[in-house]
Amino acid sequence: MGECCDKGSELEKLRERQSGTLKIVLAINAVMFLVIVAAALYAGSSALLADSLDNLGDALTYGLSLWAVGLGLRIKARIAYFKGLLILLAALAVLGQIVYRLADPTVPLFEVMGIFSLIALTANGACLALLWRHKTEDINMSSVWECSRNDIVANISVFVAAAGVWATESRWPDLLVASFLVIFLLRSAIRVLVSAHAELRRHT
Repeated sequence: MGECCDKGSELEKLRERQSGTLKIVLAINAVMFLVIVAAALYAGSSALLADSLDNLGDALTYGLSLWAVGLGLRIKARIAYFKGLLILLAALAVLGQIVYRLADPTVPLFEVMGIFSLIALTANGACLALLWRHKTEDINMSSVWECSRNDIVANISVFVAAAGVWATESRWPDLLVASFLVIFLLRSAIRVLVSAHAELRRHT
């Protein structure tokens, strides 16, 4: 009886820790989406727009993950599957933006790209540090950590794109990095979907 109570208490503490972390990273990503999407539209950067959409997807993902903290493993797997679909939609949205920019000769503002990619990198680095201890706890938190790791890659890639635009005075580095981010997001979406599918099969 005492052992069952101890396990229940430990589980409740785990849920409280996960909830606390998710609330913080949800707030950070929601604010960063608004900041980065405004900067992306002002700069005319597809790579920075990809970064902002990634933040939006993460904010939605963290909201779902917060709701899923106290649920069963099968429900968590279903939610992780939905997160994979969100990542996939973000990739397709960026792909559409790239196609649009191919017809637009405007060169992005590399100064805005560089400054806001570093701001986003700082914010997402803090999120990754907060989520690090939770990454192996369950399918819900591991998929959240996957999203946060994607953010770091996206931020660094946008900074590289800004340097490329500055060096070449052309839009092509921005479009190339945005294309890379599409591929990266697609791979991440597939990984999350496959993991969620395997978890669903295991609990069916």
